[in-house]
Amino acid sequence: MTAKPLLTALLPLVSDLSRDLPDKERYRRLLEAMRSLLPCDAAALLRLDGEWLVPLAVDGLAPDTLGRRFKVSEHPRFQILLSSHEPTRFASDSELPDPYDGLVNAPHADLEVHDCMGCPLMVDEQPWGLLTLDALTPGQFQSLELDALQAFASLAAATVTVAERIEHLALRAEDEHQRAEVYRQASGQDKELIGQSTAHKRLVEEIRLVGGSDLTVLITGETGVGKELVALALHQASSRAKQPLISLNCAALPETLVESELFGHVRGAFTGAHGERRGKFELANGGTLFLDEVGELSLTVQAKLLRVLQSGQLQRLGSDREHRVDVRLIAATNRDLADEVRNGRYRADFYHRLSVYPLHVPPLRERGRDVLLLAGYFLEQNRSRLGLNSLRLSNAAQAALLAYDWPGNVRELEHLIGRSALKALGQHRQRPRILTLEADDLDLRAMAELNTAAPLPALAAGLAPVTGDLREAVDAYQQKVIEACLHRHQNNWAAAARELGLDRANLGRLARRLGIK
Repeated sequence: MTAKPLLTALLPLVSDLSRDLPDKERYRRLLEAMRSLLPCDAAALLRLDGEWLVPLAVDGLAPDTLGRRFKVSEHPRFQILLSSHEPTRFASDSELPDPYDGLVNAPHADLEVHDCMGCPLMVDEQPWGLLTLDALTPGQFQSLELDALQAFASLAAATVTVAERIEHLALRAEDEHQRAEVYRQASGQDKELIGQSTAHKRLVEEIRLVGGSDLTVLITGETGVGKELVALALHQASSRAKQPLISLNCAALPETLVESELFGHVRGAFTGAHGERRGKFELANGGTLFLDEVGELSLTVQAKLLRVLQSGQLQRLGSDREHRVDVRLIAATNRDLADEVRNGRYRADFYHRLSVYPLHVPPLRERGRDVLLLAGYFLEQNRSRLGLNSLRLSNAAQAALLAYDWPGNVRELEHLIGRSALKALGQHRQRPRILTLEADDLDLRAMAELNTAAPLPALAAGLAPVTGDLREAVDAYQQKVIEACLHRHQNNWAAAARELGLDRANLGRLARRLGIK
């Protein structure tokens, strides 16, 4: 390759270094220039984040690639690329599995990648990430000069350095705790908020805005949207990030145990209290307390919680001793608490104390193509879990995901991908190198029919005539109704109880009698 084509490709990128561009656009131009210089079917820029490689930009790869997170130890080609300070070109007949097998946009997209080359990006003499190029044609890279890729990688390192310094300058005026990464939690890759839609970016900006304060936040949204992840992100973006984050699902405990869980108890406070125990408030002292399903709290518990929130003092059950706590409260619910207040089922003073900063998490159907990024994230998880070389979506499957309404939101998508991958794998006698999920494997039509099932009063019309004992027939009917309701709500018992108009505890007892639970 002569110097002129190399300069022609690099000069616009040098010019971009002095321009204020969004990171996404800066990285897109980088890959576009690289493909013009080094013809290939696909290119990617990945950032090294601990033991994971996170795609920041792709060109020529399936859109769900941006949602995938590649564990370096599971991909030998990535390990080899990162272990070298120079570009590496793999042989066309290399038996090492390629992370992009089946992900290249091509008429036969399920083909395995034949040619692969890449180069580590070094920033301050430390590995920052990778540039990768892939081709479906064997031998396509054999005539390419590695020096050209090395020159390009040096400019790419300068590009990402500029992008990070611009971000650093933008954050310099903010408090240190607001520099915490909103997208990731300290516990690892399984706690990440993923998305690029306008609705998602607006949510992330609100998390950044309120995360650094001590305001009480009420997270609202439908079942399965990821309210618990938002709570984790709020804690991680706060000055309390190094202190404990304690969670309590208010719907998962009988009412008689909620007070003990929240405030603790002393020995002999009630039957079974054989010793002293600190409650969630004391455990969260100095940190954050996250109350999930806060709409399930009884009026009695609401009153006692209100006192603690106002005074910062609590008493363990069975004790007269006051304990002072410093806790930031984050609550979450899928109920309309304002409506609950109007109907007398929720205390107005407690509601206003909770909703100092209301934060709504958008449903998946309002997040556009984020569904493909999230699908990619879950596909990579299941690829690793099932021991597959590649797990991908066909074009028809991608279209089906985009067209579906997602009443169960992100949780429904996660379960769907896991279930579909397992069922599709079971249809093969031999383990395939590339497993492609088709639209039929997702079976979204059946899910849509289930979600639009007839209202409860209309179900009776479809029942067969009673031929035996009436009680047995009633039990069978109740079992079908409860199971269908639980399926619609992804086994959320609190949500099912609300739809059925039952107290959650009564629903649990009925379910146990019917053999459901």
